[in-house]
Amino acid sequence: MHTRTESTFDVISPATGAVVGSYPVFAAAEVEASVADARRAADWWAGLGFTERARRLDAWRGEIVSGRAELARIIHQEMGKPLSDARLEIAMALEHLAWAADNARQVLGPRSVRPGLLAVNQECTLEYRPFGVVGVIGPWNYPVFTPLGSVSFALAAGNAVVFKPSEFTPGVGLWLAQRFAEVVPEQPVFQVITGPGETGAALCRSGVGKIGFTGSTATGKRVMAACAETLTPVLMELGGKDALIVDADADLDAAADAAVWGGMSNAGQTCLGVERVYVHTDVYDEFLTKLVAHARNLRAGTGAAKIGPITMPKQIAIIRHHIEDALARGARALLGGADAIDGQFVQPTILVDVPEEAAAVTEETFGPTLTVARVRDMDEAIERVNAGSYGLGSTVFSRHNGRQIADRIRAGGTSINAYVAHATITSLPLGGVGDSGFGRVHGADGLKEFTYAKATTRQRFSLPLALTTFTRSKTTDALVDRLVTQLHGRNR
Repeated sequence: MHTRTESTFDVISPATGAVVGSYPVFAAAEVEASVADARRAADWWAGLGFTERARRLDAWRGEIVSGRAELARIIHQEMGKPLSDARLEIAMALEHLAWAADNARQVLGPRSVRPGLLAVNQECTLEYRPFGVVGVIGPWNYPVFTPLGSVSFALAAGNAVVFKPSEFTPGVGLWLAQRFAEVVPEQPVFQVITGPGETGAALCRSGVGKIGFTGSTATGKRVMAACAETLTPVLMELGGKDALIVDADADLDAAADAAVWGGMSNAGQTCLGVERVYVHTDVYDEFLTKLVAHARNLRAGTGAAKIGPITMPKQIAIIRHHIEDALARGARALLGGADAIDGQFVQPTILVDVPEEAAAVTEETFGPTLTVARVRDMDEAIERVNAGSYGLGSTVFSRHNGRQIADRIRAGGTSINAYVAHATITSLPLGGVGDSGFGRVHGADGLKEFTYAKATTRQRFSLPLALTTFTRSKTTDALVDRLVTQLHGRNR
């Protein structure tokens, strides 16, 4: 048992302002002690092998299922999203946990590799080994789905994990760790440390094998700087300014419904959320009518409201600035607007005629707002989408040209005729480019992200032509030269 500091912090419900929990602040020494425990646990966990680890992870999944109502309640209390959305988040996380457990051996286990003619006497094997201990720094907006994209994949790969949840949702992280301990009681394979940014910084400097971070681009840069001190590699899943494109032949009802859900669900607090919509001029007016109709009856509030509060108080000022700046530049609010903000709640806001240089178009808003722009054709739409510094996700609605449009978008993923489907498919990787970060969670890429490639060769017999020796003869050199000509010279 480690000596604990007496420092604590409170978690405040963004919906009611009530204190919903008090948690310890892990100081640097306590973080280092947790990582030291994880190093010892990592050897044992890796030694269990793929089959036994999969069995334990499947049992953990069963624990989460049995307690999902309690977990959803904690999510709702700590960050405010409606219970139905919390349950949906848990369901999506379980799918990815199951995939990681089922596929780790196939993706990461040893496989034979062909050696090539010059090394025909070598037997070659490639496998992916765990780092040992992985540190995960998670976000508050999807406190189960997002961190488990790193935690469960790192565990399936054979790593121990030290998880620092957001200070807004520490209870969620602790609940997950407690349920894991029910099925892995022998060693501290999955630990949770709680605290503010300083606790996360200590984890970055603790010498773990890798850090998986999800959060804002600005915070990601600070995490990278801290990890650079110990050459700790990082996975960066950062912010986004995702766009939805509507072509002239799109199903406008489906596109409008997707835009509203993509922009307003979780109060817009989604890195993959739709913040910009570009619509072909031929269907622009009709689409706007449908969009406003879909959004008009949505309300942010408590109880039966389908949109919850803004979790971080400081985000309110950013949302207000983006709305007011757009209106000052000549934009119009078809819904919501300057008076949409009331305390921690922001009512759905749809802005049109917003200049492309406005903050509401160029910066991540993270609120239930949409900017909708008319474009002359898909070339203009793609140009505007790609002009931004972010490149996380994107959505295209088109009956006939969806793939051609999607292929030209600079983003880590694109979903055609459905919002964010690529993030829910267990075998597909998720991540971004540019200011949206690098590295991938989910799928085979997500498993490999928490390993290093180990190459092994074994010489099966000696070659008559010894190449890697100082005793190599001129005759051997001449034969190699002729062989090179035969193998590669014909490609001139």
